[in-house]
Amino acid sequence: RRSITMAAPTLEAIRYSRGKLQLLDQLKLPTETVFMDVPDCDACWTAIKDMNVRGAPAIAIAAALALAVDLDGAKGSLATAGDVSAFVATKMDHLNTSRPTAVNLGEAVARIKKLAASLDGSGEDAVEAVIAECEGMLAADIANNRAIGSFGADALCAAVGKPANVPIRVLTHCNTGSLATAGFGTALGVVRALRETNRLEHIYCNETRPYNQGARLTAYEIAFEKMPGTLICDSAAAALMAKGKVDAVVVGADRVADNGDTANKIGTYNLAVSAKYHNVPFFVAAPLSTLDPSTGKGADIVIEDRPASEITHVLGKRVAADGIDVWNPSFDVTPAALIAGIITEKGVVAKTAGGEFAVGKFVAAASGSAAAAPKLSSGPPGFVALDCDTVLDYCAAKPEAAGALGGAEGRSAWSAEEVGDGNINFVYIVRNGAGGAIIVKQGLPFVRVVGESWPLTQERVRYEAEALMIAHGYCSQHVPEVHLYDAPMSVIVMRYLEPPHIILRGGIIAGTVYPALAAHVGEYLATTLFGSSALAIGCEQLRKARHAFGQNEDMCALTEQVIFTEPYAKADNNHWTSPQLDDAAAALRADSELKSAICSLKKRFACDGAALLHGDLHTGSIMCTESTTFVIDHEFAFYGPLGFDVGAFLANLFLAYFAQDGYEGDRTAQRQWLLACVKETWATFERRFRELWSASGVSDSTAGLTPAALYDAGAGAEGDVAEALKAHQVAYMREVLTDSFGFAGAKMTRRVVGIAHVADLESIKDQDARARCERRALACGRRFMLEAGSLSIEDAVAMAEGLRA
Repeated sequence: RRSITMAAPTLEAIRYSRGKLQLLDQLKLPTETVFMDVPDCDACWTAIKDMNVRGAPAIAIAAALALAVDLDGAKGSLATAGDVSAFVATKMDHLNTSRPTAVNLGEAVARIKKLAASLDGSGEDAVEAVIAECEGMLAADIANNRAIGSFGADALCAAVGKPANVPIRVLTHCNTGSLATAGFGTALGVVRALRETNRLEHIYCNETRPYNQGARLTAYEIAFEKMPGTLICDSAAAALMAKGKVDAVVVGADRVADNGDTANKIGTYNLAVSAKYHNVPFFVAAPLSTLDPSTGKGADIVIEDRPASEITHVLGKRVAADGIDVWNPSFDVTPAALIAGIITEKGVVAKTAGGEFAVGKFVAAASGSAAAAPKLSSGPPGFVALDCDTVLDYCAAKPEAAGALGGAEGRSAWSAEEVGDGNINFVYIVRNGAGGAIIVKQGLPFVRVVGESWPLTQERVRYEAEALMIAHGYCSQHVPEVHLYDAPMSVIVMRYLEPPHIILRGGIIAGTVYPALAAHVGEYLATTLFGSSALAIGCEQLRKARHAFGQNEDMCALTEQVIFTEPYAKADNNHWTSPQLDDAAAALRADSELKSAICSLKKRFACDGAALLHGDLHTGSIMCTESTTFVIDHEFAFYGPLGFDVGAFLANLFLAYFAQDGYEGDRTAQRQWLLACVKETWATFERRFRELWSASGVSDSTAGLTPAALYDAGAGAEGDVAEALKAHQVAYMREVLTDSFGFAGAKMTRRVVGIAHVADLESIKDQDARARCERRALACGRRFMLEAGSLSIEDAVAMAEGLRA
């Protein structure tokens, strides 16, 4: 469970009380901390223009509060609501000319003018209404910034793909913290949220020439709060990325166009280009008010030019040659293609399937609710999103769930804890106070960390529930029991795997050996794959089962994209240890033999519906102790080739094997166990599969794959039927092994250069050491795919040992 660090005290840029406004003079930072009085809108216009106050959100708040102060002083002369409306329009129109690029200011001007124009009655009442609106903007901005921080922290961690307990390193530009907002910040608020949840390893900030907002302001905030931070020159950012010291970039915005093009402080575009080249995810963090669907594209954004003296002079002294021309734009526009996501207080604007942003649609959906998070109650009829309180009522009302907790009469002693990863589903542990517990997993109709702009079909929950129940029927000792599947609520209630059960991958990384693992996984694979295949149930029943279960289209399409296509092409999702593996990634994209092999594997994946698979059987989908093993998370389940599940598990063992050289200490025993696991898993799977086949795979019906008419002398089969069956089984298992090696190679390749990596390798801090391990894994994966038809399990193990030698 994620631990929380108490928030450090943060700076404030705005001090306000009714009738009085003070702004922190940011031109004097970091050497002096001086608050300047702002008695009216004219003084505020000058403060904005001269950049005593800066940052799009802070500018808008300062303008609104300056109007509030002006109105408070002039209220005696404003007799009617019409007088107030005229006063507001004049003042706000003037303020809007101070910084034309910042959309927040324009949005605040329009919003306040609209309110004032709508009022009737006395001037006193109208003044009070407008002042209340202005004051409300201050509190709302702080709340929104905290929501941006929470969404952004989760989004960055998800994009980086490190294990949940591994903190990340972030680079930012300009100042987007408490000094640029009403409080907490946007992009720097994301950094603060990471720190508060122990997910920040280091924050780097650019100096941000020519006004040095990064050096003067962001560095000031970082130092004030004692964050682990480093100031760099703008021109050093690319070199820092090349050294592998940046996991993600997050910046603010002054305006986001409908297509996602983003105007921000000059230098942002440079940073985005460098991030793209180095496969570093680049995010924009901004309040919803900064998103401007009325501006179609970045080329339509008005860019403010600043005085030449900002470049030619430092502290009033000329440092540039006389006679040189100067171009000093305050902002540049980063194309949407370089941006991974746009973080707002309503969620993250993600790209569509076509790789584009739909900013207008997101704003339209989000602006319909005043909540700081996506509306969790939306969904199909009968769906209501649960929380830690309502999940208890839900369990009490469901006999299956209540019974697993000892009965609804004990409801008062129950408690719930949300333990989901924050990206897609809610996962609750519900405890009964007497040592019993269950898991309640609910799928939302959209990506949880993004919001309703990225919808997901809740049919995926049905696939997972049905696959779990079917697999449990075949192999109850290694698949947790499902107590309840509630389709309208998209809820699965299932057995809680109590401590000391842990995720297998974490145990392997820690160096733990699991003596029973291979036998257990081999048994799981044999019983679930044989039991759901035509060997066991016949061809006709298999067709019916496939039709009833469905195709799990979304998850299969995702697999086809990230495993069988993107690693061998130029794709935005790909990333790898750079620059160490740049040549290896390029070689993959030019490897004709491998392209042919991966396309053949994709055909097998798409066209061979032999049995019901787990679909994503990696070491993160298994929970175990030294004596027990359980397979979980069947979200990718589909009817496919047997070797896909077998290969997926073997791939993860080989990846873990190659990762051992990146860890400290003697890992000899762990390496030996992992390779022994490879051999024992296959041996157990093959032996048990053939035992089940021999016992029940020869069917009386002609619908069976091995009908009695061909393989049972008692049914009239001729020849040496026992030898014939044995020969057919050998050939069948050889085909499965060939597929397993091919799919294992594909899985290993994508886990090094594709969108999602494995913690076994990612947790290796030394980038050169990690790259050496990954290069061996890539070489092994390539040989698996190209030599799959000629390899035995012993050959594969020897190959891995040889590549490491």
